[in-house]
Amino acid sequence: MQTKDLNNAPLAWANLESLPTKDLRRMWREHIGRGPVPRLKRELLIGALTYELQAQSFGRLKTRTQRQLQQLLANPDALLKASKAVSPGTRLVREWQGHTHIVDAEEDGFIWQGCKYKSLSAIARSITGTRWSGPRFFGLNNKTGVQTG
Repeated sequence: MQTKDLNNAPLAWANLESLPTKDLRRMWREHIGRGPVPRLKRELLIGALTYELQAQSFGRLKTRTQRQLQQLLANPDALLKASKAVSPGTRLVREWQGHTHIVDAEEDGFIWQGCKYKSLSAIARSITGTRWSGPRFFGLNNKTGVQTG
């Protein structure tokens, strides 16, 4: 299969696994502009070529996603932080000292007990009487999903 055929055929990158390694290396040079490192594993070669062909067809990753991937490559043991943003329409439920608290997210804040708040932290402070991280109080950045407090 020629590289030219891959560019013209939709989803043709799915056939990369059937190509000999020497053809994959040739395609790498053609599409990426330089040769792959000599001992690059075949699976990584296929994955990188698949990404490159898809990117040429459909566009590349967003800059933010690229930056997060670069950070992950620099520190593979680190977890990417989840976005703390809560989409409008989301309902958060938290039990605290035997009482269930329901918070609804809106475009410009949060509603709890009929009152509008600018932040989850303000609501958590009203519920507990102490300073809390709102996202933490509502379990948004708790890796285990287990509520504390």
